[in-house]
Amino acid sequence: MQGRVLIIAGSDSGGGAGIQADIKTVTALNGYAATAITALTAQNTQGVFGVMGIPAPFIRQQIEMVLDDIGADALKTGMLHNAEVIQTVVTALGDWPSEVPLVVDPVMVAKGGAALLEPEANAAMKELLLPLAAIITPNLPEAEALSGHTISSIDDMRRVAEILGKLGARAVLLKGGHLPGPQVQDLLWSAQSGIEVFADARIETLSTHGTGCTLASGIATGLAQGMSLRDAVMRARVYVREAIRTAPGYGKGHGPLNHAHTVRS
Repeated sequence: MQGRVLIIAGSDSGGGAGIQADIKTVTALNGYAATAITALTAQNTQGVFGVMGIPAPFIRQQIEMVLDDIGADALKTGMLHNAEVIQTVVTALGDWPSEVPLVVDPVMVAKGGAALLEPEANAAMKELLLPLAAIITPNLPEAEALSGHTISSIDDMRRVAEILGKLGARAVLLKGGHLPGPQVQDLLWSAQSGIEVFADARIETLSTHGTGCTLASGIATGLAQGMSLRDAVMRARVYVREAIRTAPGYGKGHGPLNHAHTVRS
């Protein structure tokens, strides 16, 4: 099964994150990527220098045109920069079958520190979007913003994952890369299976731009292809790790990953 993934997210002109990373990831994992672009950004490996939002009615039209004709086996959201956009996406998805899994990557801050979510949109994210999600994939700063709790240890991650689960998502993948130490630990919480921790040795590199987008799109692809949630998470983590390890080293800042490492010449 190839798996159709509709990605609703912003564009990254540098190609490392956002819609560009999403399309590369879905394609590299043998899925079919369709898109609804929410914003255009002017950015590179050193930061985000401009954001231009797409009008909400046109975002909705993109979603509806894809779903009415091509359909989707999974949905993935990325940068939804304000409350109006979040409301638009929720409304547009309102009539789509609830059994089609939605992966929500609550993009709030770019790798270089630029804000990608307006402060007043936090409530809309929690109240409207997260309850629809099969899984949410926050990093630690995003999880702190959503939960209101500071995270400084794996025990804090366990507590916050359960708090986030109470917001309505059926599962939470809490990414622990911001914690210091030789290992990176990600924590998967689900209402059915409880908590599982995945740990790997940290790869010391600046080539980490777009890791969150890539991981979430990898999970969405797996779900679209009929994989279990745990298997989709595990495959996506392996894919991202190899993409980091073999990154091309482009740019002067946080560089992009090697999304094409699954392609063999």
